[in-house]
Amino acid sequence: MEPELIADYGCECGEGPLWHSGERKLYWTDIPRGRLYRYDPATGAHEQCYEGDVIGGFTIQSDGALLLFMARGAIKTWRDGKMTTIHEEIPNETDSRFNDVIADPEGRVFCGTMPCSDRLGRLYRLDCNGQLTRLLDGIGCSNGMGFSLDRKQMYYVDSPTREIYSFDYEQRTGAIRNQRVFVTTPEGEGNPDGITVDAEGFVWCAKWDGSALVRYSPEGVEERRYMFPAKKVSSVTFGGDDYRDVYVTTAGGHKKETEGAGAGGLFRLRPGIQGVPEFQSKVALEPAQIGPNLSTDR
Repeated sequence: MEPELIADYGCECGEGPLWHSGERKLYWTDIPRGRLYRYDPATGAHEQCYEGDVIGGFTIQSDGALLLFMARGAIKTWRDGKMTTIHEEIPNETDSRFNDVIADPEGRVFCGTMPCSDRLGRLYRLDCNGQLTRLLDGIGCSNGMGFSLDRKQMYYVDSPTREIYSFDYEQRTGAIRNQRVFVTTPEGEGNPDGITVDAEGFVWCAKWDGSALVRYSPEGVEERRYMFPAKKVSSVTFGGDDYRDVYVTTAGGHKKETEGAGAGGLFRLRPGIQGVPEFQSKVALEPAQIGPNLSTDR
């Protein structure tokens, strides 16, 4: 199956594709350029809908707004150009930015930060009341996350290790424990990046510098692989009314001569496999909830 090119904005780092079920549109970002795009499969139209501060990742709120995770630890909601700030910045993250994020079944958001000059990255949990809790330190590059169908495991990627990890996940509290290796990417096949979980419990993983999207069984065994005309395959999500469309972002659009003809494009696959909707965030939906609370409890 050949990936179908949907839109090519030459993204330097196309990332974070996410289906907005309320709008029936697909959103994605170009991180370093601070741009947000959306695609309407009903009409085939796509457009840039935001340009400004860097967006490392985002979720869809239960009220339909986008929850943006940005540079310096800023967290804001966005709807049709209107911004509302939840956190202006996070202490000790002012030289960093957020990267991949995911909402959990309760509406919290797990959100990772990039390493900076004097330390490695971190993984936080943003609770619905706006409070942040630091969960992990020493992360080389915090990347994709997903949940098992029984909601008892959380998958998590630290790209430089070339590993996808699995944690025991407690839905009631949002706690993660018992880190272990789910999949190790062989040397020379790129690094794992964005991931998602389908309706059969299989894990799909984009391979940065591996030109591939790989589907793993719940036991961590490779089941299939799709190749792309771009070295840096960055992230993946399911979308469409029946969640049978697989959307894939790529990076390197500013260097197509070395990164591949499709670098920086948004692609679609229709492999006949159904996905599941990503959970929606429910962060600070009431103004009284918004506050600068920061906890470092583990």
